[in-house]
Amino acid sequence: MTTLQKNDKGRLVRLLQQKLTDLGFDTQGVDGDFGQNTEDALKAYQNAQGLPVTGVADDSLLSRLGISTAAPTSLDPASITADKVAQMFPNTPKANIATYLPFVVDALREKGLLYPEMLLMALGTIRAETESFQPISEGVSKWNTSPGGDPFDLYDDRGDLENTGHPDGSLFKGRGFVQLTGRANYTTYSKELGLGTELVDNPDLANDPTIAAQLLAAFLKDKEDRIMDALDNNDLAKARTLVNGGIHGLNLFTDAYDRGTTIFV
Repeated sequence: MTTLQKNDKGRLVRLLQQKLTDLGFDTQGVDGDFGQNTEDALKAYQNAQGLPVTGVADDSLLSRLGISTAAPTSLDPASITADKVAQMFPNTPKANIATYLPFVVDALREKGLLYPEMLLMALGTIRAETESFQPISEGVSKWNTSPGGDPFDLYDDRGDLENTGHPDGSLFKGRGFVQLTGRANYTTYSKELGLGTELVDNPDLANDPTIAAQLLAAFLKDKEDRIMDALDNNDLAKARTLVNGGIHGLNLFTDAYDRGTTIFV
């Protein structure tokens, strides 16, 4: 049985806040944090509907609001084949998909993300970040290298990446399926994967297929609630931004996601 009440947090709280707000019971924000304003809005809704005014949302009330509390249905790993995924990657050698897809499926399964929406999110991310379906290193471009400058020098002093100057830009350039970038991310996810400082000491490990897949899954897991909120609202641009920090590759991501919905959903 699901109950949502004051001090709860997460995706279901955000859905509750959105539903109440849409019905004219203002929660003063849709942030996934069940605070006093959300409780007041819920009580006002309950009162208006002639329900017991408890400030608590149980299964019955959530169902009344059209909010499903059922856990996502996991896909059978055997159903996620290279032939199916290749339909989402029309310009990619199927051999690459056959080689690396098992690593991705295993990593998503281990993180509890092997359900349709997050599978499509992962595959769409790969399409946008590395359409070859291989864990690769970021190439030099105008976005990361100044005219005539050292490769990746525009990353060297990026405080938001916690880079500390040359040669951090080159050392912690994008790698893997999700193009992990910056000293901060390499440090955080090295620890999260139980690797200590290995990714910081040897950043090229992020291109190892097992580690690259685990990085993708861990990155998506950390943002799962917010990604699902965006997908629930069919806001693919927001979902992409949550991973990329912008909408770079949105056309590829959207094309892959839309193709996938006819295959896995």
